[in-house]
Amino acid sequence: MKTLTVALPGREYEILIQRGLLDGAGEYCRKALPRAERLFVVTDSSVAPLYGARLEAALAAAGFSVAVHIVPAGEASKCAGQLAGLWEAMMAAGLTRTDAVVALGGGVVGDLAGFAAATILRGVDFVQIPTTLLSQVDSSVGGKVAIDLEAGKNLAGAFWQPRLVLMDPDTLASLPDATFADGMAEVIKYGCILDGAFFHFLAARPDRGEIMGEIEHVLYTCCNLKRMVVEEDERDTGKRMLLNFGHTLGHAYEKAGHYEKWTHGQAVAAGMVRAARLGERLGVTPAGTAKQIAALLAPLGLPVDIPCTAEEYAAAIGLDKKGAGADIRVILLERLGHAVAHKMPKAALLEELK
Repeated sequence: MKTLTVALPGREYEILIQRGLLDGAGEYCRKALPRAERLFVVTDSSVAPLYGARLEAALAAAGFSVAVHIVPAGEASKCAGQLAGLWEAMMAAGLTRTDAVVALGGGVVGDLAGFAAATILRGVDFVQIPTTLLSQVDSSVGGKVAIDLEAGKNLAGAFWQPRLVLMDPDTLASLPDATFADGMAEVIKYGCILDGAFFHFLAARPDRGEIMGEIEHVLYTCCNLKRMVVEEDERDTGKRMLLNFGHTLGHAYEKAGHYEKWTHGQAVAAGMVRAARLGERLGVTPAGTAKQIAALLAPLGLPVDIPCTAEEYAAAIGLDKKGAGADIRVILLERLGHAVAHKMPKAALLEELK
């Protein structure tokens, strides 16, 4: 087993990575949640048939009373309506302040369940059991939980750290290739912004089979990099902004596609290439960097360019949480493995994107 500890004072938690870990979830939840009697499991309609019964059995074997709530799979479930439904279902299940919420699924489930946990009864513990590559390397770690609004993605949320993160790489076997590639966009992001050697490690393993052969190392590396950033900047006011490389423009692509045409990973992939090209034009990023990133993304079937209008860019940049007044901090690469938050006027950024 690979283990990491996110050492936030008073909110420490472990990330456990091991094949087959799902069947031992009850034991580890019991250690992390010694006062809990009830666990409220949130999952979705795709994940529940695959892993719901196994998790419920593992938790029950550890002495927990378990309630399972299933939401429709897809981004549309990350909404106020589903959140309100969770609150009511939690109360109907008898959840108390000493009980906990368990998120079983991808990023949508983790965000929705985490936000429900952060707000029900003014906050109860929760456990992340991510089942997609994207959620294992990114959204399950760091305590950002949120829902979407009509105005944009992740605009209502909280910082609410989990009590435990359990990662079973075997769950990745059930992912379609496109969903696996979706997560690889975030994996590649870590190499771009924080670890050039990891970028080249990935470049030498251009297909799913080779990545899965090293999956424990991949998960550990990504989570360790995010752990270091979160410990330094939990509230996303400094270094944690670097994790949004490709996201400012990626959110524009997601919004332009009405959150249906482009997945998060696809949008981030194209956003990273576009940001690298922007950095090259501004003299921040070495020439040829965008081509290196595109060469790693393309074999996975990820887009390296997505059409977007000036109006769509403007809408996303206006809502970007890295903006302050008329300025915005755009995450650019000084070189592969080293990112910086480059402050510039929003108007100037929009001009560069024309």
